Amino acid sequence: SVLPSPAHPTLPDRFRMFRSWEWEVLERSLNILQASDFYWGPLSVGEAHAKLQREPVGTYLVRDSSQGNCLFSLSVRMPTGPVSLRISFQEGYFRLKNWFSDCVVRLLELVVAGTRNNPLHFDEMGGTPLV
Repeated sequence: SVLPSPAHPTLPDRFRMFRSWEWEVLERSLNILQASDFYWGPLSVGEAHAKLQREPVGTYLVRDSSQGNCLFSLSVRMPTGPVSLRISFQEGYFRLKNWFSDCVVRLLELVVAGTRNNPLHFDEMGGTPLV
């Protein structure tokens, strides 16, 4: 399930400099992401985990990453509690583990579909599979 977001924020201004074609990819993806119900914008990891703690396992949200080298983080309610995974942006693609797309929402769709048959394992999650 998805933890619905508050009012949609404006485009973030904290991002590093991008090539014009990268900015086009980022801006298009941000517009799609902001139209979703699960983008929370500049939410801290503590705030995200507090919100997810009360939700069913599998509930997730996307927020701005507090790491300077990542744009977004995916925060997910796991059986052991909430965890956050960084979504990187390189060469015009958003990446999470072995999946990549030029759109964050499409990336999440790929991850959700792909983990149904092949769960992800992240060191950050102590080996707990993400489905």
